[in-house]
Amino acid sequence: MPFELDIGLVSRAGRAPHNEDFAAVQPADDHTRVVAAIADGVSAGGRGREAAQTSVASLVRDFFCTPATWEPTVALDRLIGAQNAWLHGINRRRQPAYGLTTLTALVLSGQSFTLAHVGDTRAYLLRQGQLEQLTDDHVMGGTDFAHRLSRALGLEDRIAIDYRQGEVLPGDVFVLLSDGVHNVLTPRQIARRVGEAGGAQSLAEHLADAAWQQGSRDNLTALVVRVQGVQDATLDDITRQAQALPPLPLLQPGSVIDGLHVEALVADSGVYRVYRVYRVHDGRSGRRYALKTLHTQRAHDREEWAALAHEAWVARHLQTGPAAPHLVRVHTLAEVALAATAVPGESALPQPVPSPSASASASASASASPSAFYLLYDWVDGETLAQWLARRHRPAVVQVVSLAQQAARILGSLHRQGVVHRDVKPANLLCGPDGVLRLLDLGVALTGREPAAVRALHAGTASYVNPEQWDDPPAPADAGSDLFALGVTLYQLLTGRLPYGEVIAYQRGRYWRDPVPPSRHNPQVPIWLDAIVLKAVARSPAQRFETAEELLLALERGAARPLALPAPSPLSVRDPALGWKLACLFSALLNAVLVYWLLFLPR
Repeated sequence: MPFELDIGLVSRAGRAPHNEDFAAVQPADDHTRVVAAIADGVSAGGRGREAAQTSVASLVRDFFCTPATWEPTVALDRLIGAQNAWLHGINRRRQPAYGLTTLTALVLSGQSFTLAHVGDTRAYLLRQGQLEQLTDDHVMGGTDFAHRLSRALGLEDRIAIDYRQGEVLPGDVFVLLSDGVHNVLTPRQIARRVGEAGGAQSLAEHLADAAWQQGSRDNLTALVVRVQGVQDATLDDITRQAQALPPLPLLQPGSVIDGLHVEALVADSGVYRVYRVYRVHDGRSGRRYALKTLHTQRAHDREEWAALAHEAWVARHLQTGPAAPHLVRVHTLAEVALAATAVPGESALPQPVPSPSASASASASASASPSAFYLLYDWVDGETLAQWLARRHRPAVVQVVSLAQQAARILGSLHRQGVVHRDVKPANLLCGPDGVLRLLDLGVALTGREPAAVRALHAGTASYVNPEQWDDPPAPADAGSDLFALGVTLYQLLTGRLPYGEVIAYQRGRYWRDPVPPSRHNPQVPIWLDAIVLKAVARSPAQRFETAEELLLALERGAARPLALPAPSPLSVRDPALGWKLACLFSALLNAVLVYWLLFLPR
């Protein structure tokens, strides 16, 4: 969802002979990022206007040419630093100086803002009636030097830039002013006029008019950005919000956290205990949720925080796509509060919560801020396929094929959106009471935006990891890794066994033999399904399905268009050490002949 902004801009010469201020606003083509900047040229050399205009124009023009992977502070630092070096180089060669300028730049991205500031232009934020000055003036101290700049673009070869970042909420008003306006208007007067004015353009004109009426003798420039609706949270937003929150302590049944009542601890992951999952219910609506948080032993590991924040971002990114019905929906605490308001007293299975309006979202964000870092997922009753296997429940072949088709559709949707799950297994496939298969746990998913620690992790459950990930060096996980894991899951559902046997965690898998056809263990499995399963779990990537859509098509065609059974692998392929074994056998036989010749044959 793009930003919804109301923008106003006024720049006048006022009582000064020339207007040396310059301001501009530039949105991205998709309106998901916006850059606004204001500059006040210094006229000692007579070229302050050119310095201000080139600084603002180059910034708003070039910002969207920087790589999308750069943080806003990195992009601003590179661009402003380059402009400063250019201005300083000209000023050093020309006398009098070409020009100096102040600069205040605002970047809105996702649900956060980034402010870069040099000089004595100012930025204010009006939020819920409270006006906050976001910048500090870079001027020399003392009455005599009150308007002498201590920092400006072009003044020195290197520039120190002040940065500030924060959250953006609907209803926020950002006001950027030159010193001709803010030197004569008090913060109280600015806040009062923001409250009185209607649109952003009207507010900008009111501020310039008020400064004129109060005798300002400088240029009058006001740039107003009123936020009416914010974009969906970016990964940077979620990570920043997560790292600003404290860790969640160990919870006991009966504990209450942010209005959520803990019913039970339902999962405590693995030996290293990275995550805990609780079943909780909202005291206002009675709805159940799954609360996922870091284990207390890992709560101070910032890489784990970034990984959990990445999971939240992936879950929200996918819940509006075609795979949404097959994924468990993640909620913010504000959405939980809105759901409780919309359906008071409801205790049925939670349904997807519609996106709130801008004003409702702002109110909920203000009143429902989490006290610690955790994720809230819908709680869905049902059983995982691992629970089926644990109680030795072997589903009918028709049901297994239906589940495999749903899983292939889910993975196909994820892969088309550039997401690799990396941990497909029965424990992460939940069959709900509505018969819909859901894929759980996006904690180690790859998106291209995942933290480096997540990318470097040899993720997945060992018995479901494709053979090439055990190579040295290991092949990176990709969409084929998910399809291999799904094939192993399908084999296990049909036979109750793993195609290559149990692989011990953190040890190299052994793929020395071809899997036994599932029909050998389960006579109800038809031959056409044998071919599909064996192709899915083939040891060679070239023999497997290339895409989830190819696997789905084979399952839908079934016996109508059966696949050929894969040819058995040669012995030399099944046993790479065969040559060494034969050499050892030949050496042993030769030694035996030599011993016999030395001991028993006449000389």
